[in-house]
Amino acid sequence: MTTDASAPWLIAGLGNPGPDYAGNRHNVGFMVVDLLAERIGGSFKRHGKAQAQVVEGRIGPPGPAGRRVVLAKPMSYMNLSGGPVTALRDFYKVPTAHIVAVHDELDIDYGVLRLKLGGGDNGHNGLKSMTKAMGPDYHRVRFGIGRPPGRMPVADFVLKDFSSAERKELAYFVDRAADAVEALVTEGLERAQAAYNS
Repeated sequence: MTTDASAPWLIAGLGNPGPDYAGNRHNVGFMVVDLLAERIGGSFKRHGKAQAQVVEGRIGPPGPAGRRVVLAKPMSYMNLSGGPVTALRDFYKVPTAHIVAVHDELDIDYGVLRLKLGGGDNGHNGLKSMTKAMGPDYHRVRFGIGRPPGRMPVADFVLKDFSSAERKELAYFVDRAADAVEALVTEGLERAQAAYNS
């Protein structure tokens, strides 16, 4: 599948809007795109045509070699992420192969990253919504949060804040995930996987 190299990339951090959810495990996608926005010197603004906040800029080397990116935080709640992401895809004319979902992943240990293209949703409501809206052929940067302890229901676990022990390393892991997104966009999936899939 050939894709216009000059087409922008759409990096969608998945999460739930509002201060009550800000520190939740489910919101790690928002944390990663917040850091990317900081790196490119942008601040999120509400988009006129989509239920999302966006920052436009470039990632990679300065000048024309840098890749155009749209960083997005859907403001629709996690299980409806597909609507805003599809609206942004259409508005910015982004090929599906240039869409990256950054999200929490239960089946990976805390802080471990896995980058992939396509695949199932593994019960993740944000991915389920995106795949229903546009098919599965977008990139994923999966940020491991591990399984809930004991018999804690998954829904409770993902909507809790990271533990104090986890928070000691959270900034480092979010930083690494942001590096992985940049590598994916500028160097391609295989190189980014080789560097960051642990």
